[in-house]
Amino acid sequence: MVSTRAVPNLVFRRLRGQRSAAEFAAAIRRAAREIGEQVACDARYIGRVESGEIRCPNYAYERVFLHMFPGASLVDLGFSARESVRGRGARAVTPPAPSLLSLPPTLDSDTDEECDVLRRVFMTSGTATVAAASLGLGGPSAAAGPITVPAQRRVGEAEVSAVEKAVREIRLLDDQHGADGLYQQAAQPLRAAFALLDAGSAARRATSDRLYAGAGELAISVGWLAHDSGRHDDARSHYAEALATARLAGDAALEAHAFCNASFLARDMGRAREAVRAAEAGQRVALPLGSPRLLALLALREAGGRAWLGDRSGCEQAIGRARTAFERGPGGTDPEWMTFFREAELEFLEAQCWSALGDWPRAARHARRASRLQDPHFARNLALYRAQLAWDLARSGTADEASAAVHEVLDLLERVQSSRIRGMLSETVRALGPQGGPEVTALLNRYEALAT
Repeated sequence: MVSTRAVPNLVFRRLRGQRSAAEFAAAIRRAAREIGEQVACDARYIGRVESGEIRCPNYAYERVFLHMFPGASLVDLGFSARESVRGRGARAVTPPAPSLLSLPPTLDSDTDEECDVLRRVFMTSGTATVAAASLGLGGPSAAAGPITVPAQRRVGEAEVSAVEKAVREIRLLDDQHGADGLYQQAAQPLRAAFALLDAGSAARRATSDRLYAGAGELAISVGWLAHDSGRHDDARSHYAEALATARLAGDAALEAHAFCNASFLARDMGRAREAVRAAEAGQRVALPLGSPRLLALLALREAGGRAWLGDRSGCEQAIGRARTAFERGPGGTDPEWMTFFREAELEFLEAQCWSALGDWPRAARHARRASRLQDPHFARNLALYRAQLAWDLARSGTADEASAAVHEVLDLLERVQSSRIRGMLSETVRALGPQGGPEVTALLNRYEALAT
């Protein structure tokens, strides 16, 4: 048996020089921004590279490293050649993979962008069979049944359709139940989808393109679950993986989607300028795609970033572009994932902008419209819109109406699990506390009872 003991990367350690691991990680993040990449590099990642645990970086990191050290190859930087850790060369030394269900159902220990190692663990030696992945919530809520990604050496229609189905069903379950109960389970089909990319070969280019697009969309969907459940670093990693996949495949639609979500995440992480840049990049990529609705959403992402920068004029201009594009109506070129982007979402995103600018009454008007327009079947979004409304009402001094809105959200949270929404409610309740009154007191009593 060939030893798989990690060999320290002494070259990379020398390149770090006198800088700490954290300082070197910051330099890598800066270099990534210079070329439009997004990597969640930190001191832990540097340590894993230097220890030899990461034998070869993923494509996003590769581009950053080659930008930082022009003329060098991965081997020059102390890494193993890519062909030696993946594909045909890797199968001779990779031990058989355990059953997917026997593995811990979480990516918490390996959520950096170098998730290649985790994904490739699903390939067995000799046959390179990829373990099937499944997702199910269990209990009566799992009406959609398990999501499965078939295990095949040869990638065809069945495998690609299964990946696409996983994307649709994860989105549906998120709409109905929220992200908290889904994220760790949804990581399993994502691993299997990327393992199909590495281990399989498609008979036709069209099939290969669909597989790349499906895997990228799955990465974005799982990234959104991480985002909505408060795992921002994990979400950043998944979005970066999707962006790298899009660029490798030359898929402009997938790239625009990745930039759209990356912009949203950056705003939530307090990186407003990054949010604006990502949204602008997404608009450049999306322009030739001929989808006014996609351009409208990306303009609203830009508006959100500008609002957090306090750029009222720039925010208003972006909102104006978004509404003009939105009014052109839906079209056949609109991406499938944009089915959520209807008038209710438009109103909600505008409400967020005015809220960030401190115009609470105007924000409340748009949040109220969003709540009224939203299909009640999609409980998570309805809860989100009402949580936004409650926050804006609380800040504008309308305590009784704000308390009523919080009660409505608490009713919905009996079947919706979203750390993001719960965080919004927590802030709203804190803002309402000092305002007093019988409605506020009743709300505080209920909220405290639920928290115990």
